[in-house]
Amino acid sequence: MKEIWQSEFAVAHAEILVRSFKHFTRRNLLAGNFSSAEQAEIIFNSPFVLVSHGTEADPVLNYGNQTALSLWEMSWAELTRTPSRLTAEAPNREERARLLAAVTTHGFIDDYSGVRISKNGRRFQISQATVWNLITPDGKPCGQAATFCEWKFL
Repeated sequence: MKEIWQSEFAVAHAEILVRSFKHFTRRNLLAGNFSSAEQAEIIFNSPFVLVSHGTEADPVLNYGNQTALSLWEMSWAELTRTPSRLTAEAPNREERARLLAAVTTHGFIDDYSGVRISKNGRRFQISQATVWNLITPDGKPCGQAATFCEWKFL
């Protein structure tokens, strides 16, 4: 059985995540040169959180690395069926919507913080998150992603 990061989707999506991050932030998500498969494995097993959602009217999460899966207490199958708005508590969803609108307009934001909630109701504060737009190789919007390495359980 293949690992999640070995799937055709995960390898292709890792390329989109890395390329889009560089395009909008002018920084590298990963240091070094890696093959597509190596990049997908490194990202999936990294100690930082990396999540993304698509462009649906109510965007659904389409990627989460192992750290994200653990933090949100979900399996890959659960995470990739979850509307991304449900990762925030109801009172924080309006603020989250404003954040995503700003990202859409400006390409990315740095230093975002907010409260999120796991599947089992565990609340945690994220800080210094970078959120950016995702684009296909031909420049078409295909979602948004976030990464952060600082969180604190509340």
